Amino acid sequence: MTSTTSREWHLAHRPHGEPVPGDFRMETVQVPAPVTGEVLVRNTFLSVDPYMRGRMNDVPSYVSPFQLDQPLTGGALGEVIASEYDGLAVGDLVLHEYGWREYASGPGTRFRRVTPVPGVSPSAHLGVLGMIGLTAYAGLLDVARMQPGEIVFVSGAAGAVGSMVGQIAKLKGASRVIGSAGSKAKVDLLVSKFGYDAAFNYHDGSVNRQLRAAAPDGIDVYFDNVGGDHLEAAIFAFRTFGRAAICGAISSYNSTEPPSAPRNLSLIIGKGVSLTGFLVNHHRNRAAAAAAEIGGWLTSGKLVYQETVVDGVENTPAAFLDMLRGANIGKMVVAL
Repeated sequence: MTSTTSREWHLAHRPHGEPVPGDFRMETVQVPAPVTGEVLVRNTFLSVDPYMRGRMNDVPSYVSPFQLDQPLTGGALGEVIASEYDGLAVGDLVLHEYGWREYASGPGTRFRRVTPVPGVSPSAHLGVLGMIGLTAYAGLLDVARMQPGEIVFVSGAAGAVGSMVGQIAKLKGASRVIGSAGSKAKVDLLVSKFGYDAAFNYHDGSVNRQLRAAAPDGIDVYFDNVGGDHLEAAIFAFRTFGRAAICGAISSYNSTEPPSAPRNLSLIIGKGVSLTGFLVNHHRNRAAAAAAEIGGWLTSGKLVYQETVVDGVENTPAAFLDMLRGANIGKMVVAL
């Protein structure tokens, strides 16, 4: 087999504030045929995720920054089309981190075979059946330690993680689940499709005021995808010994100035509140349990999911920018 022509996206400039299309550049490259121990994969779905914005800055973090004029990476799903690795065969469906491109090759150990689920799009392995599902499951149950009968608040509730957190909370016995989102359509979906007891549009006014109206008795658990004024509102609303799982802070990812909120951190002292940040990689030991329980809920119809699908590798940056702006419902993926 000879080399394969592939289109891939490079980081052309480090964004200042909100990224723009000119920060990305498409290149056409030759992907070599696999040698001993390697595979060649044709990507079918690419993932775009909020954490990628942080990797575009040249600053130390929990994951190394993207390099200028080098291919971007991220979660992807694809089909093995050539294999020189005993552990994978042509036709196998695999997950890997060589995203933002049409074809990927490398050591077979960097690709993980997944089993198709009847009636479920393979892209679900990038979302509800993958890291997104584990993030929601472990963040709510292990980090925030939600107990039956508790009141739960979720920010960014119509996103990939948030749309699952609310459903898992209800399935695990939460007495009331409240979500915030950025449009009336999303708010309506939270209640009608994703099982939230109440939801509000944070553009409609003070988050603190709207949360207080939705949770007049306070909250026990906060799953934070947004940070800023949402975290401040949750601190005001917490009952004694409340717990927050800090998953993300998308409200500040494009900011060029320090966030103005929360301004009420001193309240966590008297309330005995715990704020715990986490990464999904901290909880990989829970992946099998999460996949088994989530898979069962999906099969039985107790849990639903939604994706926002953008077609074409050429539209990957646009999908990423739309995701940062909140244009997606559920997981944002690019179909190739």
